[in-house]
Amino acid sequence: MNEPKMSNVCEEAVFSVFFKTHAKALKNYLYYKFGNENQAEDITQEAFIKLWQNCADVPVEKAKSYIYTIANNASLNVIAHQKVVLNYAQSSSKKETTNESPEYILEEEQFKTKLLTAIQNLNETQRVAFLMHRIDGKKYTEIAEVLGISVKAVEKRIHLALTELRKEFDYFK
Repeated sequence: MNEPKMSNVCEEAVFSVFFKTHAKALKNYLYYKFGNENQAEDITQEAFIKLWQNCADVPVEKAKSYIYTIANNASLNVIAHQKVVLNYAQSSSKKETTNESPEYILEEEQFKTKLLTAIQNLNETQRVAFLMHRIDGKKYTEIAEVLGISVKAVEKRIHLALTELRKEFDYFK
């Protein structure tokens, strides 16, 4: 396509001809490259607005590469922003959402705190055996091997740990 002789992009008639000559090709380029028609239209308009705002600094022979560079950079910025939005949406959707009442959630948090405190207050031998069994899921024989004690000793430690925890939580009888 032959471009008409243009002297200065700041002249409205020259800019209008330039726009009519290149707008559709630029929009199609953006659409083919990034796959979003609305985004392609918006960024095409933005590129020509920037060309108009900076027309005194852009020579006519460089105007085409200027709008393509502006449009390409703007598209990449939009994509980078969409990635940030997507990452935020994914991370915020991972947070728990419950249909529980605030009172229930508060009670649950208080219970967790009380339980952790009660477990910390167990003596070391009971706490180790209890946590190995309940948290790690180890059998009594495995715990006995690791600790170097008899299975009966493991049973006794876990029994004493449960007894101590029941004292703290008297409503679990």
